[in-house]
Order: sequence, then C-alpha cells, then structure tokens
Amino acid sequence: MSGKRISAKHKIDRRMACNLWGRAKSPYNLRQKGPGMHGERRGKLSDYGQQLMAKQKLKGYYGNIGEKQFRSYYKEADRLRGDTGQNLIGLLERRLDAVIYRASFVPTVFAARQFVNHKHVTVNGKVINIPSYQVKPGDVIEVREKGKAIPMVISSTQQPEREVPEYVDVDLKSMKATFLRVPALEDVPYPVQMEPNLIVEFYSR
Repeated sequence: MSGKRISAKHKIDRRMACNLWGRAKSPYNLRQKGPGMHGERRGKLSDYGQQLMAKQKLKGYYGNIGEKQFRSYYKEADRLRGDTGQNLIGLLERRLDAVIYRASFVPTVFAARQFVNHKHVTVNGKVINIPSYQVKPGDVIEVREKGKAIPMVISSTQQPEREVPEYVDVDLKSMKATFLRVPALEDVPYPVQMEPNLIVEFYSR
C-alpha cells in the first residue's frame, strides 16, 4: 500500500467531513474539520450541495469511482425495476472488489481493486482481473494460492474488528467467499450514513 494512496484516502475523509471507512487511523478522528488551512465547515449546504456530497461520499467509499462509470451505475439502477437508490447500492455491492473487501480478505477497498487487478482472485474457478466485475448470487469468489501468502492478506483476515455482512458467506481458512444475495441499503455495514435517494435526486435534476 503506497503512502500516496493512504494520504489520498485521508484526504477523502477530510473532504467528506467523516470517517468514511470507519478506520481507527482516519485523520477525521483527530481533527473534525474540513481540509484547507483553516478548515472551517461551510454553512448549511443547499439541496444541490447535499446531493453532491451524498454522491461524492458513495463514489469515494468504493475507491473513488470515476464520474463516467458512476453515472452508468445510476443509469443501470434507474433502468432496473424497483427503487433506484436501492438498486444503485446493490450494483455497487456486486462489484468484485467490494465483495473482496466485504469478505475481509484485504484491509481497504483500494487494496481490493489492486488485488483483483493483479489476478489474485477467481470467480467460479475462473481468474477475473476486473475490479468492477458484477458478481451474481451464488458466485464463489476465491483467493488464489499466490494471493494467500501476501502479508497484507494474512493480517487482514486476522483482524477481528470488521464485520462480514450476512449476504456474503466467508470461509477464511480456505479464503473462499460465496455471494449469497444482493443487499438492500440497510444490510450494508457502512460506517457513515449513505443517502442514495439524494443521488437519485442529483441525477434526475
């Protein structure tokens, strides 16, 4: 994990004025101010400002997804039947890197993206190196032998503090996870409040 990416994560925390991933080392735990020299919080945000913040928070949480890709998630969520906000959360949680992170195989979403890129993961026995790959209920995600020996992976699987949500079934011994179902917003263990309804408002302006 490079120092540059760690500082990028901390910058996101400060810009969003929250401990986005609930990590012990977040600078937001120490100084609850915005970035910048004086760090004064802005006054009450406008509706647009709140919608934009909700979008940046969700994009940031999944490893700072680019706007073009995030917008295409929104369009897909809107196309699907049911609640667009809930659909959006479901699509993001079906990302392969998100599932790897949820299973506690790696310590951060940023590390999960890199881990998948480096071909350390199989889905149903096939190597997949696309972090945004959409897993389906019943898919079995496994860490390859080479990946199991990486110190970051060993230490991450031994960390007791991160809960594995009930829509992912994990066997840490064999480093295997089964994606059981697409979660609803309330199933996802976000450390901060996510407001997909505001994101829907943002894009449907």
